Amino acid sequence: MSEPDSRPVAQAGRLTTRVLDTIDGLTALDGVAAKVRGAVQRMLPPGSLRDLLHGVPLGHPAHPLLVQVPLGAWMSAVMADFVPGGERAARALVGVGTAAAVPAAAAGLTDWSEQHAPEQRAGIVHAAANATATVLFAASFLQRSRGGRGRLLALAGLTAAMAGGFIGGHLAYRQASGANHAEDVPYLVPDGWERVGPVAQLPDRTLSRRTVGEVPVLVYRDGERVYALADTCSHLGGPLHEGEIDGELEPCVVCPWHGSTFALRDGAVVHGPATSPQPVFQARVREGWVEVALA
Repeated sequence: MSEPDSRPVAQAGRLTTRVLDTIDGLTALDGVAAKVRGAVQRMLPPGSLRDLLHGVPLGHPAHPLLVQVPLGAWMSAVMADFVPGGERAARALVGVGTAAAVPAAAAGLTDWSEQHAPEQRAGIVHAAANATATVLFAASFLQRSRGGRGRLLALAGLTAAMAGGFIGGHLAYRQASGANHAEDVPYLVPDGWERVGPVAQLPDRTLSRRTVGEVPVLVYRDGERVYALADTCSHLGGPLHEGEIDGELEPCVVCPWHGSTFALRDGAVVHGPATSPQPVFQARVREGWVEVALA
């Protein structure tokens, strides 16, 4: 029995990659992105609301969770349109989905405003598709409220939403927007205690970078107490040792790239955009050497 021909699948994958690479390279979108990013950051300054929209209390981004409601409602509405007697349910579902798109968009824009340029370009296209879907479904709801059917508008809206979801998958899985960029640390660090340098060479109250195996580690000495965290920021991989120390109640490190703030004591996220905690190391001083081990 002959093997199935995989070339069409490979060719489709190459075409998709070229399309997505083209979107990532659309520098013409940078001006638009800068204006939108500035507006988002003015409307949502650092604080509890911004952290909530990032998903800090959840431990992962809130946007993927919130988009389930509009997408589910819209898809169900389109299906109800083709069921006898489903017009009333379809109208209600269109309304629910359109209303739920607002907090989903707010969370997505908040995350998007703290990304690199290629991700922001793809994000503009993603947002444009989803905004088109929202407008079409809103128009469908108005048409239904006036006695019309609104089916074609809903179908067009669902098509736009699926296109937006395709770009969203690219953002999440290929560009790793929202992924934990320090997830691999526990698999790379050697077991047991490892020396990272003499305590005499560790400046007091200064962020330092050391390595455990091949893993960069942030080490901070505050008098007799030594703290250690994975140096790669869980948000987008920024070098934490180039950041700043902050916090009145407990010492925290602020990432130099996007301002994610982590408690040195346990790696917990104090402020986003990061939502995943930093891997934390136990630290001790023995025979004049600083030793660390993954907690």
